[in-house]
Amino acid sequence: MPIISMFYGIIIRMYLLDNQHHNLPHLHAKYAEFEASISLGEGDILAGEIPRKQLRLVQAWIELHRDELLADWELAVSGENPYKIEPL
Repeated sequence: MPIISMFYGIIIRMYLLDNQHHNLPHLHAKYAEFEASISLGEGDILAGEIPRKQLRLVQAWIELHRDELLADWELAVSGENPYKIEPL
């Protein structure tokens, strides 16, 4: 699972071929012992949990990089490694 970005102790990843479980474009955010799947559309938590402050940081980052994230999603679901994206 490639790491796309890291900021403020949050690790952002995208699994390859990961369109089966949630069937929506999403990323995985890990902070300390917390991990959540977060949609690229509205920034909603699809599964897991992450503290509110870190969720807001991830949502702001998604807003800034949505086009890049959607392009990375297309690469990841086709089995290719996504590109790294600038941190927040």
